[in-house]
Amino acid sequence: MPISFAKQLMQTPKTWFAQYTITPVVLLLLVSLFVTLSGNLTFFKQVTEVYPVSNHLGFLLALLLIVFAIISLLLVVLQFLMPLKWASGLVMIIAVFCAYFADNFGVVIDVDMIRNTLQTNVSEASDLMTFGLLARVIFLALLPTYIVFMLPLRSKAKHNVWQRKLKPMLLLAVAILLLMLATIMSVSANFSSFIREHKPLRYYINPIHPIYSGIRYVSAQFSNETAHDFVELTSYARQSQTSPLKRVVIMVVGETARSDHFGLYGYSRQTTPLLSQQTNLVHYPNIVSCGTSTAISVPCMFSLFDREDFDVGQSHFTENVVDVLAKANVSVLWRDNNSDSKGVALRQQFEDFRTNNNNPNCDIECRDEGLLNGLQTYIDAQTNDVLIVLHQMGSHGPAYYKRYPPEFERFTPSCQSAELSNCSQQEIINAYDNTIVYTDYFLTKIITFLQGNSATQQSTMLYVSDHGESLGEKGIYLHGLPYAFAPDAQTHVPILLWTSENSNIDIESTQVLSQAANSHDAVAPTLLQLFAVESDAPASKSSPLITLKTPN
Repeated sequence: MPISFAKQLMQTPKTWFAQYTITPVVLLLLVSLFVTLSGNLTFFKQVTEVYPVSNHLGFLLALLLIVFAIISLLLVVLQFLMPLKWASGLVMIIAVFCAYFADNFGVVIDVDMIRNTLQTNVSEASDLMTFGLLARVIFLALLPTYIVFMLPLRSKAKHNVWQRKLKPMLLLAVAILLLMLATIMSVSANFSSFIREHKPLRYYINPIHPIYSGIRYVSAQFSNETAHDFVELTSYARQSQTSPLKRVVIMVVGETARSDHFGLYGYSRQTTPLLSQQTNLVHYPNIVSCGTSTAISVPCMFSLFDREDFDVGQSHFTENVVDVLAKANVSVLWRDNNSDSKGVALRQQFEDFRTNNNNPNCDIECRDEGLLNGLQTYIDAQTNDVLIVLHQMGSHGPAYYKRYPPEFERFTPSCQSAELSNCSQQEIINAYDNTIVYTDYFLTKIITFLQGNSATQQSTMLYVSDHGESLGEKGIYLHGLPYAFAPDAQTHVPILLWTSENSNIDIESTQVLSQAANSHDAVAPTLLQLFAVESDAPASKSSPLITLKTPN
């Protein structure tokens, strides 16, 4: 009975749609128009900020026509690779997903964003699966796709491929190209400035730029498949100075922390009350990140190359500063409460703290402070100097409220949803600031731990955030915008350094040095300097973040 009912349910709309036959060309144009109008709200919003409607109505209409034409050409190409209805459904589904993140968070889907998305763990990805996204997928992708599949296509020459498919589609492509040419010529002055002066706007054209980026990403993956041979950049690495006390460095890789929301950096709210009380703490106010996503910034900050020479596609197979330290007999341990090390720790000891198998501090998710569990035992067991990298979950959005235990709910009301459109901007900021308060607690706990070992070791904590976060400024949320036009909120990041009294770091000179402009490029040379490692590694253009005491 249920099976027959389902068949009848499917047959009824099919019978109804049968009376509305449609040609492939008309279907293609209707789908293109639908995607143009439903998937490009953010693109036209961005464009109208540069070209106001009151002064540029003609150009905006021409641009609408050009976008429609480009999407039509995309479908013309795709329908030669797969049936037109499948191509239409694919384009609509891609457009809906990309439009949701562009409209709600100001996100641009480029190669780096695709890479970052594919490297996101299940927990992070689930935060993005909201009711708003589900509703869009149903009403702007699945339902239209269902209608497309129900509509019968009409063709005059069913058995002649040339007459049925090739000829009408080629004629359509020629007509679209001529239309585009005529449209561009009619607004050539505006269009020239648009192409040359406002390149970032083109990144929002949906789904053209996401598909183009996807092709580039896949192409890069195929080209890297033969690049598995490990590339050593150093022929030697050794510690040039011995120390009577074991050197122990805990480097914290922060997540999504922006400088201007740290109380230490002059933020109007005191989000770092515990760190503000620490002596021997240095903060760096003029640091820019290597990227705007974890997938880029983390491998880049540990790279022996500066940002301008860094190739993320090769980084997994290329020696990094962690490898060099290990080569110099420094004991290296990477503990991760985030997605993973992004290839940095592939050749080092790695421990996953995203589950309660290793992390004793788990409730709705595993807490960063659990990364300290058992560290004393590990340090005591090492005879060499020690580098421990702790990769935080930190302030990762959009579900900021999940990133801290309830007792750190200092700023209220805070956004209690991953659907940021359900919250005011102030509620979003409150939740984000609470994550910084928890990071303040976590870093202070590390300092306290290191202070307890000051009799037997020289201790240093280095905190480096991977990238920042947009919190609604100019309608942009989260992170991952192309670096060329990313706002300061996504690239201006905090770096903090604490060291014990018996350390050979000159705190006063380092405080002076900290005011200089610097970047993630300084991380690798700083780590080498902390462990007195000399090697023939490529020289960085950036100065280290520290100054050492002059030997007596």
